[in-house]
Amino acid sequence: MLIAQNLRVNHQIRYSPVRVINDKNEQVGVIPIDEAMRLAQEAGMDLVEVAPQDRPPVCRVMDYGKWKYQQKKKHKQRPPHETQLKEVRLRPKTDTHDRDFKLNHAREFLGKGHKVQFSMIFRGRERFHQDRGLQILLDVADQLSDTAKVVRPPRSEGRRMTMVLTPNAPAKPASSTPKVSQAPQAPEEPPTGGEKVEA
Repeated sequence: MLIAQNLRVNHQIRYSPVRVINDKNEQVGVIPIDEAMRLAQEAGMDLVEVAPQDRPPVCRVMDYGKWKYQQKKKHKQRPPHETQLKEVRLRPKTDTHDRDFKLNHAREFLGKGHKVQFSMIFRGRERFHQDRGLQILLDVADQLSDTAKVVRPPRSEGRRMTMVLTPNAPAKPASSTPKVSQAPQAPEEPPTGGEKVEA
């Protein structure tokens, strides 16, 4: 059963009767709230209203403090990193220094596992020379090829051209193939019936 986060516990539960599930996950049935509270106290646990929308509401006998601790622990164990799509904007007239600066930012994003979208912005008459922007994006992909691969090639979208890169997968360690040991060669027999050859 999926348990809601904002729960009423013990004396906070106002509805009576309630449907009770005991600490052994067994259905006790529909009983008055006072009797349900007594069952929880005898078990040394809490009575927790887990399905307040039901009629009658469903209550579970459980260790509420332990349950909250486990939920908090699960939340902390969730991977903190989520892949995001970062955008780096360029223009056909972006000079080399600014482009290198933006590429360094892109490398940082890729190093953290994020995808990067390069957006080439065309203004005014620049949109009539999109070949220049395309070449810059291709150069960018080539410069970052050691770090990332193109997952969406350059494509025009109105006054912009976009390209998406994703980090390269970590290289798999080379499989250690055992070397085949060669059988030792038999020592050469000294020549017989002939002259001795000196080194």
